[in-house]
Amino acid sequence: MKCRHCASPLEHVFLDLGFAPPSNAYLFSDDLSLPEISYPLKLYVCENCWLVQTQDFIPAEGLFDKDYSYFSSVSSSWLRHARDFCESMKSRLFLDNESFVVEIASNDGYLLKNFVDMGVPCLGVEPTEKTAEMAEKQGVATIRRFFDHDFSEELVKEKGQADLVVANNVYAHVPDINDFTLGLAAILKPKGTLVLEFPHLMRMIEGDQFDTVYHEHFSYFSLFTVNRIFRECGLKLVDVDELPTHGGSLRVYGAHEADTRAISDSVAAILEREKSCGLQQLSTYLGFNKRAERIKVAFLDYLIDRYKAGRVVVGYGAAAKGNTLLNYSGVKKDLLPFIVDAAPSKQGKFLPGSHIPVLNPDALWVENIDEVIIFPWNISDEIKEQLSGLSEKGVAVSTLFEVIEI
Repeated sequence: MKCRHCASPLEHVFLDLGFAPPSNAYLFSDDLSLPEISYPLKLYVCENCWLVQTQDFIPAEGLFDKDYSYFSSVSSSWLRHARDFCESMKSRLFLDNESFVVEIASNDGYLLKNFVDMGVPCLGVEPTEKTAEMAEKQGVATIRRFFDHDFSEELVKEKGQADLVVANNVYAHVPDINDFTLGLAAILKPKGTLVLEFPHLMRMIEGDQFDTVYHEHFSYFSLFTVNRIFRECGLKLVDVDELPTHGGSLRVYGAHEADTRAISDSVAAILEREKSCGLQQLSTYLGFNKRAERIKVAFLDYLIDRYKAGRVVVGYGAAAKGNTLLNYSGVKKDLLPFIVDAAPSKQGKFLPGSHIPVLNPDALWVENIDEVIIFPWNISDEIKEQLSGLSEKGVAVSTLFEVIEI
């Protein structure tokens, strides 16, 4: 097995979560009696470029199919984040009705609809059928296909290059990161701006966020690694912001190598902070797996203790994060009878692996429950506000790290 960026042989395991089905492969009741395929969920770290990546068994087409169930618009806080981003880009780049914006992995149009409302011409590229349909209903022109270098050349011939290329929270989902980045460079105007957001590997390690690992995330990035990938694809970093989203993310601004704009001091500052945190030392990566094991044991202890005490614990959020945690821990519906989720596309289905049923959030007020665990902890404040009325029933609402002891 070789590094997907620099092709160096991979020898060092960063995290081993055993076997699991794809995290968004939700099941119908008829599927429960059929065989369910699980794959190894293991990450390696490259000692040459420090990219962290999955051991791959499933092609992207098998993960992001027509039944893909993640709709970005479900989260109100995420919609605000997208709106603020678009307003910032319009002001920063002086975007108007003569500009052109392209978003890769545009999902249900949650972001581009803001540019539509602003009168800024835009186009989404999205491979999953249901989300693309939703985007078009919101007035977002969308091409249904996976993005790569070959397609970027077709797109330029048909639509021209873009003033702004957005690829937020898609970089991790790309199997061939070099080809994808070359494609981004190809559709970017000579003076255009490329913006990527992705979970920051440094924050993942600091926060023991192993539940952000799933088959759909092929790679996990530090700024050091992204800087290297950009340089080798004819791009350069010109600025970077730190964001609270997804447990700690980076928003990087890229430009063509020949672009003469000044490079922000924040780029060097974060690169130096990563180095001081040990992100270029193998020992930093080799201790992560043991910490994940301790969290798993603490989670099981918590659920078993509640079960013995006769307390009913359920979950909020049929999220990939929760599926990773539940399948790694071996939790079934005896310890967690059900999960609720606000997305209609998930309600009435069952979680992959654990087969825990997914209900409408109304069930929290109807069923006899004692505690709710929020699995998408990155939007826990928003969820706690929605569930504030449960306190009148004496129901506790918490995230994992608020209830376990390590």
